[in-house]
Amino acid sequence: MTHIDPTQMQDWEIAAIAARDMSPISSVSETLGIRPGELLPYGHHIGKIDYLRVLDRLSSAPNGKYIDVTAITPTPLGEGKTTTTIGLVDGLGKIGKSVTGAIRQPSGGPTFNIKGSAAGGGLAQCLPLTEFSLGLTGDIDAVTNAHNLAMIALTSRIQHEFNYGDSFLEKRGLTRLDIDPRNPAMGWAIDFSAQALREIILGIGGKMDGFMMKSGFQITVSSEVMAILSVARDLADLRARMGRMVVGYRKNGKPVTAEDLEVAGAMTAIMHKAMNPNLLQTIEGNPVFVHAGPFANIAIGQSSIIADRLALKLADYHVTESGFGADIGFEKFWNLKCRFSGLTPDAAVIVCTIRALKMHGGGPAVKPGVKAEAAYSEPKPALVEAGVDNLRAHIETVKKSGVSPVVCINHFHTDTHEEIEIVRRAAEALGARVAVSKHWAQGGAGAVELAEAVEEACAEKSPFSLLYKDSDTLTQRIERIARDVYGADGVQYSPEASRKIDELATDTEAAGFGTCMVKTHLSLSHDPDLKGRPRGWTLPIRDVLIYRGAGLLVPVAGDIKLMPGTSSDPAFRRIDVDTATGSVQGLF
Repeated sequence: MTHIDPTQMQDWEIAAIAARDMSPISSVSETLGIRPGELLPYGHHIGKIDYLRVLDRLSSAPNGKYIDVTAITPTPLGEGKTTTTIGLVDGLGKIGKSVTGAIRQPSGGPTFNIKGSAAGGGLAQCLPLTEFSLGLTGDIDAVTNAHNLAMIALTSRIQHEFNYGDSFLEKRGLTRLDIDPRNPAMGWAIDFSAQALREIILGIGGKMDGFMMKSGFQITVSSEVMAILSVARDLADLRARMGRMVVGYRKNGKPVTAEDLEVAGAMTAIMHKAMNPNLLQTIEGNPVFVHAGPFANIAIGQSSIIADRLALKLADYHVTESGFGADIGFEKFWNLKCRFSGLTPDAAVIVCTIRALKMHGGGPAVKPGVKAEAAYSEPKPALVEAGVDNLRAHIETVKKSGVSPVVCINHFHTDTHEEIEIVRRAAEALGARVAVSKHWAQGGAGAVELAEAVEEACAEKSPFSLLYKDSDTLTQRIERIARDVYGADGVQYSPEASRKIDELATDTEAAGFGTCMVKTHLSLSHDPDLKGRPRGWTLPIRDVLIYRGAGLLVPVAGDIKLMPGTSSDPAFRRIDVDTATGSVQGLF
């Protein structure tokens, strides 16, 4: 490959140069033992995998080693979790391992806003960047359309029931559902950060323009349809879950499902191709599956169970990614994804940066789009020492699962030996392995130390256990997560949350649902301004969402919204197309 100095280029420029040497996707799939009929090509460098055929063929094959990548509580800039995932895949490849990765498809919200795409960075990237960042094979569009079709079915039915009598409905084979327009179970979805759409009024106009009612939008990746894509085992499971989705409520309080609206089949038709995981590659040509979406603070935020099941049959080591810190992403990987899939991880990587530890130790605020203050480029061991308590909390969380933790110090050139040693001592004192990784600057060669530490951790045989039992009540689960993972002293419930919890107590179906917490990713607590390892606080639960299709109860902690906002200096200002070559520039 052409020599690339990542310190002299932006990520999109690196990706453009590296793309010249990409292998055809057929070659990447061949290295995994995927047969030609099992690859569904989307051009030269992207493909979907017919997972049912592959899993059926390899049903008796053993699983490889299973590694989850998580992190400490990040700054608003992120700490390089996807970059580390890609770097570790290439590092394991460098030491001769058969390896795959699984990352989540980027949302248009962050891609065009502050954080940018989620392809990694430097020499640890997923290619091709443009296609990866701008829709890929259409999975997120399918989620958006399936979600919104359910809302079309709901709102049109309300209009027809309100405007016409029973004889009109009967002639069309419809039974009056008596839907309450004041109590919809969901709103609309769009995959952008669109704060102006959080609260809207529908149906302004005449009789033919719909029924006037309050509604709103959420970002697509927080949709229950995305959660279903993340946890469904096959197409039949997806179809059943779609039918159970609650879209609204009748005036007597009974739920109205997608099956009641006779739209679940059409939603599944939109989604059926999205069930096949996408196959891409790293800069170094190692295979990466891309499936399901991000935002573990407001969603499950995991690469799909299907992608992981598939990859574990195809490689000796499989590296999957969970969203944000171990309090959010790893907790959901541990207690939801592993519970649903039956898969047991062999190791977990906790990504940290000296920058983030300085912030948690009392350093200046880190703000996207604003040059970092001098404390983040100058030696400040006292700030690191004060901030390392945040790392300790995440190590302890991983260890509670029985999984062997490996702390990855995602290396910045401004990090000093003294600062790194502070982190090493703190992590090793808790029994965690530590590796300094320079994958951003050096690719797989810079991640060999990390790869070797992960290999050692995977060789350990540790008993894996879930945090709570299937038989635990919702309040028992919430309080266990709040105390044992977040470090809260207790939990306080709003009247609305208490009402829903009381109703759920007699709901036999919901008793078997998973618990998917919604909480800020910027703090171990519910308050994004509380850094480090907050103590002496109570977790407020203001609502509980019920995702019957996904099989999730979703407690909402604090003031967090399912639709982010776009900043005053969004990334889309710097994205453009070279009209001479057709290449997209400015993605990051």
